[in-house]
Amino acid sequence: MLPVQHSKVAKGMQCKGLQDECQYLLQPQLIIRRLLDVAVLVPGRPSEQTLCPHNRSALFKVFVPSFTYRVSAQLVCVGARGAFACPLTLRLRPKAPPLHNSSSVTCGGASACQLELPLPPWGHWVYVRVEMPSRGPSRTIRFQLCVRLQECPQPSLSRALVPGAAMNMPQSLGNQPLPPEPPSLGTHTEGAGATSPPEHCWPVRPTLRNELDTFSVHFYIFFGPSVALPPERPAVFALRLLPVLDSGGVLSLELQLNVSSLHQENVTVFGCLTHEVPLSLGDAAVTCSKETLAGFLLSVSATSRVARLRVPFPQTGTWFLTLRSLCGVGPRFVRCRNATAEVRLRTFLSPCVDDCGPYGQCKLLRTHNYLYAACECKAGWRGWGCTDSADALTYGFQLLSTLLLCLSNLMFLPPVVLAVRSRYVLEAAVYVFTMFFSTFYHACDQPGIVVFCIMDYDVLQFCDFLGSLMSVWVTVIAMARLQPVVKQVLYLLGAMLLSMALQLDRHGLWNLLGPSLFALGILATAWTVRSVRRRHCYPPTWRRWLFFLCPGSLIAGSAVLLYAFVETQDNYFYIHSIWHMLIAGSVGFLLPPRAKTDHRAPPGVRARGCGYQLCINEQEELGLVGPGGAAVSSICAS
Repeated sequence: MLPVQHSKVAKGMQCKGLQDECQYLLQPQLIIRRLLDVAVLVPGRPSEQTLCPHNRSALFKVFVPSFTYRVSAQLVCVGARGAFACPLTLRLRPKAPPLHNSSSVTCGGASACQLELPLPPWGHWVYVRVEMPSRGPSRTIRFQLCVRLQECPQPSLSRALVPGAAMNMPQSLGNQPLPPEPPSLGTHTEGAGATSPPEHCWPVRPTLRNELDTFSVHFYIFFGPSVALPPERPAVFALRLLPVLDSGGVLSLELQLNVSSLHQENVTVFGCLTHEVPLSLGDAAVTCSKETLAGFLLSVSATSRVARLRVPFPQTGTWFLTLRSLCGVGPRFVRCRNATAEVRLRTFLSPCVDDCGPYGQCKLLRTHNYLYAACECKAGWRGWGCTDSADALTYGFQLLSTLLLCLSNLMFLPPVVLAVRSRYVLEAAVYVFTMFFSTFYHACDQPGIVVFCIMDYDVLQFCDFLGSLMSVWVTVIAMARLQPVVKQVLYLLGAMLLSMALQLDRHGLWNLLGPSLFALGILATAWTVRSVRRRHCYPPTWRRWLFFLCPGSLIAGSAVLLYAFVETQDNYFYIHSIWHMLIAGSVGFLLPPRAKTDHRAPPGVRARGCGYQLCINEQEELGLVGPGGAAVSSICAS
């Protein structure tokens, strides 16, 4: 299972829908084929079976209880003679039916053939398949099959009380004791010394489970946390992970060697963590794998006193930790004579590795019915615990990007000054609001450690988005030169509707385009009505179009194009800074000039003709305000 790394959905005023998105669906499927009525073999009891020409294979199973270190299957044909009288293949596989690449042996003659499976997983079924070759004889073959389980001696537990021992009982027998086992089929029975190998039968010490929170479990050993390891035997511990509840975290294991307990001997303590069955460590070449079983190996010594192991998204079930102390220098070690090493053992289950460190955030995720935790890395860091710095951003780059995004908002200062001088006080307040919250939102939104938040991130993001949309709204409405009452109503209505839209979907396309298009519609309607009433293009002066409206529109259009088609996650830091400067610069060009009145015109002249507001607008927009008042009289009379 891979670590989950997420990237932020939006930064600044990023919206979804400005460009085509590549949509894909990853749908994993698990097809389970359940085999019904699979014959259960009674350990130690031979079972006589037949293979017909129309059915060239037979499947059986046997349950492996705890403390079983070997499964062996024996097959012998009945009434067959000759070298090729028994053309059968015997296969073994734990947990699932055998395949063509599973452990197998080919039986040829009448003598018994045997196949062994060392260290089978405890608490699971082992499947046995007997096959006849496709080009084999077209006759019925009779054979006897016997499966034996070699278990560690349990002096304190009877055979019937061993977990899973009753799973191999036929239903007709229930929990009754089995009759005595018959002699082996064609092979000599192993002696007593061969049936109880000491390297696999050390006692397993249980651990105490303490659940603290979701994916937060501590495992305590009895009379711990220090463990004394005598030289003659290892120590085995069992860690039980529950299904569903423990599979989405990280299993961590820490070993710390107490050097004062070594008495100046060159002792190395090895640990082997395996799943479902413990694995003993040899005296010579120390490995944590054997045939079909592989685990995790760690070691501590006087030169390296601490060892840590982390297993993300571990398999549920029982994990076994085997600790053993050996002396000497690698790669070959010998059993220590009198040194008893002491180690401090700490095992726990946590949501994430080291809480994802300073460059990540641990998040609890849910996919359908699966719950798991993963690190959301930032600033280019990767890995299970956000510790891989191969593609990480340097501190200087993080500081530069933060300064660019924050200081580029100072470009709103000229529009604020211009708005105040033109007596657009309300518009200037909106620009100040946008500049303030955009600056501190980007200071809080940085992916690295150069982060400064004056309040909650969600509040800063909402205010930044609202200020950006309100700046566009009030600028376009101001360009329409509506009546003061109508303009104030539109300002208030826009603020309420934009707040509602951002609360519904902060990153939607129409949250940006909807208000802008609606405001542009109001502007176009107002200018069209005036142009029709006056029979002249509005605004009438070519200087206004050439030096203000056209440059401002080009700057704003360039900002939108950069924002929609050029800005990516890699170039976000400088492209979005350019977006700030272009939008602020376009406001300075598009904001209309202050409406002026001619105080030297006679009061009677101002009262006749067209309305007061229209006269004020016309004398400024036509550029006819001069030292005299005659121009005003001619305008109002027209």
